[in-house]
Amino acid sequence: MKRFHVHIHVDDLAQSIAFYSRLFAAEPARVEADYAKWMLDDPRVNFAISTRGDKPGLDHLGFQVDDAAELAQLKARAESADMALLDEGATSCCYARSEKHWITDPQGIAWEHFHTLGNIPVFNEPGKTPEVGACCAPAAARAAVPGRDKAAAACCAPGQC
Repeated sequence: MKRFHVHIHVDDLAQSIAFYSRLFAAEPARVEADYAKWMLDDPRVNFAISTRGDKPGLDHLGFQVDDAAELAQLKARAESADMALLDEGATSCCYARSEKHWITDPQGIAWEHFHTLGNIPVFNEPGKTPEVGACCAPAAARAAVPGRDKAAAACCAPGQC
């Protein structure tokens, strides 16, 4: 079963955690110094916020799947629709190890399709994802979002934070 994924950049993590905890009537499933995530069942959403972006707002959307077969189905759909696809394979970001690929919608919004394999203690393991932006969305996709320039999209590439 798929879980909708939303990742938003925020200015004030504590204030946003308090707001979303009240909104969802639930505490985050994970909290770090720069990140929080709710794994909601009603609606079934993986909702994440972080302070690692160029400015507040939407970073990316996606679908989290429960197994490799579902991930393969999403990849096949994207390929059959002639969508440009960035296949990262096994990678680490956002405090998790995942198998994932990315597509970008016509407006430039990055969509992540991923299967989480486990947790890691750091936001992004060095050297694992050099082509991605602040919150693991590919820098090229992040730069295409209206209002973001290429320099801002790559602001948190390894060694630049």
